[in-house]
Amino acid sequence: MISHMKTIHVPVLIETDEDGIFIVSCPRFKGCHSYGKTIDEALERIREVIALCMEDSNLEQVNTFVGFREVEIIQGA
Repeated sequence: MISHMKTIHVPVLIETDEDGIFIVSCPRFKGCHSYGKTIDEALERIREVIALCMEDSNLEQVNTFVGFREVEIIQGA
């Protein structure tokens, strides 16, 4: 039997917290977050979380990724 595997590409956002831990999130799925001591570890973990989210979601009903933008905020008076 031939398996028809499909590769999808999903965006992830990587940040660091005050302790230097890498926090990674996938905006396509609500609550899809993980972390790691290194970027590689965080990415490995988010792949697992994304796979779980995909099992529980209808891919046609997940968030549509539009893009990232930076906005300018002026602090102080």
